[in-house]
Amino acid sequence: MPPVPPGNPPPAPPRFNVLGVGVNALTLPRATHLVVEAGRSRAGGYVCFCDVNSASCARRDALHRGYLNRSRLTTPDGMPIVWLAHRQGFRDVSRVYGPDLLLAVCEATAGTGLSHYFLGAAPGTAAELAGRLKSRFPGLSVAGVHAPPYRALNDTELDDLSREMTQKRPAFLWIGLSTPKQERFMAEHSSRWDVGLSLGVGAAFDFLSGRVSQAPRWIQRSGTEWVWRLFHEPRRLAPRYLRNNPAFVIRAAAQLCGLIKYPVD
Repeated sequence: MPPVPPGNPPPAPPRFNVLGVGVNALTLPRATHLVVEAGRSRAGGYVCFCDVNSASCARRDALHRGYLNRSRLTTPDGMPIVWLAHRQGFRDVSRVYGPDLLLAVCEATAGTGLSHYFLGAAPGTAAELAGRLKSRFPGLSVAGVHAPPYRALNDTELDDLSREMTQKRPAFLWIGLSTPKQERFMAEHSSRWDVGLSLGVGAAFDFLSGRVSQAPRWIQRSGTEWVWRLFHEPRRLAPRYLRNNPAFVIRAAAQLCGLIKYPVD
């Protein structure tokens, strides 16, 4: 079957500025609609999720900042990002968290024939995730799963993956490689593959497969999810949070007060 020409999905909402990252003013229902229509029309491109860690990486690394700013959508993935949107006049913005969007899109596309491919995480995780999603959403079409090695893919592996995408032609390619690896991967490769839309959802694979405990909703809404995750993964996350969180608060406050301007480039 020949590739379907790219369609014309609805336009993306305006972006607000988070330390030089343009984040789309979204809600979960609006993001779900835009993602489903982009996958349905095979519009191409990729979706990023901006939290404190991603915004901090972008502040240090202009390449990562460019990946976020060139996305089809960059969502407000963390509550601090949502609060910054509200302070900039985007009062309707709410959190669009990677795991929540994955579930919402799967629910919306079950039984439609639009297929999903899951790439990333440790061996077995993507398969467990796909199995859980198919049980939860009867009629969900899963085109395939793949757990890549913990290193950059060589040319042969990239060619194999490209052939897999050409053969399976998923509407949605969900990528769980962590930030900033997954954003670079999507920016460099998604336009070369016959994929409707790529989405870098990071730890969503671990959470939704049941391998890692997810914070209760009230903790997520409070903006203290990082405390929950730090308690459960101190060795891995303590260096990240100690480096990023205090600096983010200072820079965000300076931006809001007009002391520092961060152009979106």
